[in-house]
Amino acid sequence: MKKIIVSFFIFCFLIVFGQNSPAKAALPLELKESIDKKVKEILEINSQIQETQKKIEGTQEESKTLKKEINKVDGQLNQIRLGIKSSEIMIEKFGLEIESLQYTIGDIEEKTDIQKKAIAETLRELQEKDNDTLLVIFLKNKSLAESVNEAENLSELNANLSEEIQGLKELKLQLTENLSEVSNKKFGKEIENSNLKNKKLISEEIKKDKQVLLEETKNQEKVYQKNLSELEKKQAEIASELEGIEEELRLKIDPTLIPSARPGVLGIPVEISRLTQGYGATTFAKYGYRGKWHNGIDFGGPIGTPILAAEKGKVINVDNQDNYCYRGAYGKYIAIQHENNLTTLYAHLSLYNVKIGDQVQKGQVIGYIGKTGYATGPHLHFTVYSTATFNLKPSRSCGPTPTGGDINPLNYLAI
Repeated sequence: MKKIIVSFFIFCFLIVFGQNSPAKAALPLELKESIDKKVKEILEINSQIQETQKKIEGTQEESKTLKKEINKVDGQLNQIRLGIKSSEIMIEKFGLEIESLQYTIGDIEEKTDIQKKAIAETLRELQEKDNDTLLVIFLKNKSLAESVNEAENLSELNANLSEEIQGLKELKLQLTENLSEVSNKKFGKEIENSNLKNKKLISEEIKKDKQVLLEETKNQEKVYQKNLSELEKKQAEIASELEGIEEELRLKIDPTLIPSARPGVLGIPVEISRLTQGYGATTFAKYGYRGKWHNGIDFGGPIGTPILAAEKGKVINVDNQDNYCYRGAYGKYIAIQHENNLTTLYAHLSLYNVKIGDQVQKGQVIGYIGKTGYATGPHLHFTVYSTATFNLKPSRSCGPTPTGGDINPLNYLAI
């Protein structure tokens, strides 16, 4: 009966651990060198992107002329081209990392196969000795020394079996971890492929915007200045209307319905960026918004930078206010309602990645930094509302407009 049990154990062991190793694609050293090269290329490209960002931000406060506006657009085009190149290299890097991990997995499976054979051999030896009790061992040997030696061998076999099984468990854990990492890398590659596709779309949109600018102004400074003057009046009208509505809604916020102020309630909506404007009556708001209240915070960043959902929730609105008042308000924006009674707004996007009704997860890419609507340069405008006060209100100046009782986002972000 004991032999049957041991034989069954060997059979089960071979089934569980007897998988074949995958083919090796390339040497690990060559892959590591290729990955390191890609990392270096990405760092160089990102450095160039940051340099273009500094130049773009440095021209935002300059006097407004057609030539300088065209230069800004050209700078954005250059920036998004670099972003496209960065995504292409990232995709290549993910591919190399996956290949390297597959090589490691193959190596682990080879070691697993060796360990499996060692355990199988130990089990066979134990099976052969299984019927011999200590009494039988001592009776069948001619001397006490031989009996003691055989008993010690049996004990050593059992100890070896325990060590070999423990080693196999460790290999299996390594295999699981590497397979998980492969899955993560494949997901990262998938996300970056999506980013690449969307950055190319953003590039085409910027080219169209430049063409519209040239056509509307007929490439004449006088026409540009006339259009700019009319736009600034429109922007002031829209800002005044929105401030009047939201000033009342702020007074209607019920503190008992919203989370208490603490870092980490919401995630930071942009991974790589910097806070360029605070909340409320900021210095910039006094002249940039004609003295109006800034109902959110701004994150400056290169055009095409991915924007992340600050918390899981439902997309309740996606729109482009440039269709109603070109460069007058939020431009392309997304509004997400969360389970914690907060609603977040992401504005001035170059592209959105979601639609109304979508359920999104915290950290999910929902859009990309842009310069649509009333924006002097590429950035994300991020507003947090009390959901109970949030609404889409028809505007006299700019079509359906997201409004609500706004809250300082810094109350909830770990910045």
